[in-house]
Amino acid sequence: MLAIRQLAYKVNDLEAAAAAHHRRFGSGPFFVLRHVALASSVHLGVERPFDHSSAYGQWGSVMVELVMQHNPDDSALHDMFPYGSATEGLHHAALFVDDLQAEIARFANEGAPLAQLSVTQTGTAFAFVDTRASLGHMLELYEPTPELTGFYDFVAAAAQGWDGSNLIRELG
Repeated sequence: MLAIRQLAYKVNDLEAAAAAHHRRFGSGPFFVLRHVALASSVHLGVERPFDHSSAYGQWGSVMVELVMQHNPDDSALHDMFPYGSATEGLHHAALFVDDLQAEIARFANEGAPLAQLSVTQTGTAFAFVDTRASLGHMLELYEPTPELTGFYDFVAAAAQGWDGSNLIRELG
């Protein structure tokens, strides 16, 4: 079974979105990574810059990501929310998969093609498959490396017994 590990929302202001999400749902604290360093990013077969920042918090048993893209280049984020759009909303649900390339192929065979494949400077690959026609949003796929699962554990542990103070915490 491919369980949802994260829900990610496109936002226009990380701090304001984190505060609003916390007020509505009690989520947090949020760890902000600005201008995520990527080694590569390919959108619809073309190498393109994907300059984005994210805030990661815990929402019950699921991580929530608030993400914004800084540059106007095409991306999986801009496929749903065009550059300059004030619209915010659910962009993707993230899933851990055992074999990233095999799952990209499987989703493509099922009518959900690869929209974007990016690799962080630390070597974590993540893929957005376009499931908008069937789900109304993208799916993000990645293999559960020790670094990635450790980050998920770190965010979840920070929420345990959290008193609501220090909502925004900078990473890096």
